[in-house]
Amino acid sequence: MKEQERTHFSGKALEAYDRMLERVQARLSDMEETTRDTLKEEIERAAEFEYELAEMTREEVALLGEYLQRDLEHLLHFVEETGEGLSEWLQLDISMLEHQLANMLFSVADKTKLDTLELSQKLETHAPSQYISGEVATAGMFKCLNCGHMRCLTATSHLEPCDACDSHYYERVTSRWPRKTE
Repeated sequence: MKEQERTHFSGKALEAYDRMLERVQARLSDMEETTRDTLKEEIERAAEFEYELAEMTREEVALLGEYLQRDLEHLLHFVEETGEGLSEWLQLDISMLEHQLANMLFSVADKTKLDTLELSQKLETHAPSQYISGEVATAGMFKCLNCGHMRCLTATSHLEPCDACDSHYYERVTSRWPRKTE
């Protein structure tokens, strides 16, 4: 499927995805043991049910099934790797909501006072090995210290605030600093 085709659905995609997820969740909750094979089978059943509703084409439903499979596989992998649950996996989403709320509050706050507080915080907490947005840095990978979002600089430039959480603090991940002695 071409990239353009992947992004255009008949308008029912979000509702269909949620219905498929609910259907898979309900079926899996009745089972004693869930394997990747049973997960795939249940996603296929949910996709077939959605296709029978005739709200979407078979290709659209199949693509939603792939998306659902990918998301659930990612969740299973996360749980296996960390031992954490769904709430931890969704932590990024919770962080995004907190960020939106903070932006709304900051939009009505005194800008001068905020700038002064931010500058004093930067001066107090800045470690020599950390980078702050606005600083000049050469090409490399930088990890946001707040949310872990990666920023790639392909040339020397100013670091911008984090795209994911608007934080200003980074660390370089493409080299060790300070150099560790062996």
